[in-house]
Amino acid sequence: MKLAIAGSSGRMGRTIIEAALGVADMQVVAALDRPDSPELGRDCAEFLGTRLGVPIVADLAAIGQADVLIDFTRPAATLAHLQICCAAGVGAVIGTTGFDASGKAALAAAAASTALVVAPNMSVGVQAMLRLVELGARLLAQGYDLEIIEAHHRDKIDAPSGTALQLGEVAARARGQSLEDCAVFARHGNTGPRSAGSIGFAAIRGGDIIGDHTVLFAGTGERIEITHRSSSRTAYAQGALRAARFLQGRSKGLFDMQDVMTS
Repeated sequence: MKLAIAGSSGRMGRTIIEAALGVADMQVVAALDRPDSPELGRDCAEFLGTRLGVPIVADLAAIGQADVLIDFTRPAATLAHLQICCAAGVGAVIGTTGFDASGKAALAAAAASTALVVAPNMSVGVQAMLRLVELGARLLAQGYDLEIIEAHHRDKIDAPSGTALQLGEVAARARGQSLEDCAVFARHGNTGPRSAGSIGFAAIRGGDIIGDHTVLFAGTGERIEITHRSSSRTAYAQGALRAARFLQGRSKGLFDMQDVMTS
């Protein structure tokens, strides 16, 4: 399988390149970065002390060389990359977060032309956590308050994280609610008592925290916490490669990591 990697000189891009080098049935054929990147022209594997013969470029046409694009960048860049994917029949694994309503609609429209796996978190452990949170939200629907706490590095630009929002969506559906109707994203000053049925979010930003997520069910006299902590980006990269394999033989459609896990 031929891969194109977006954001190839970033932390996630480099982790994906390193993971792909260890897989016999995958080959990185295109490495993309923004036009102002100081890494343009360098071999995409140079940071590992080796060379693949694949220079980092800003020319999006390079995507057309691949079978699948793996993209963990930013919404505007991802949507631009998707235009090339749709025109060239290239599948895409998208871990980008922070899409607004129009961005999500654009993803759905692109899925009519090519196959996409879109997930805010590609790790297998987080997929298990989503299932556990769904079960917990059903069992603890009455008498338990639900809070979601997430922590990421200082450079993360969106909050709450896409994973935190996905956890909230899963929990809300399990309770028969819409997250839009019950989410509380900020508390400050005299907020009054907690609203029954609400789902609260708290976001921590600092240092080099890769990604921690906790779903807290707080009842009377007890609390249950479901936590996932990332100690390395490798788990995300391995999940992305698994998602790329899932796209083999699929020409169009919008999928998520739960689809990948159950295939």
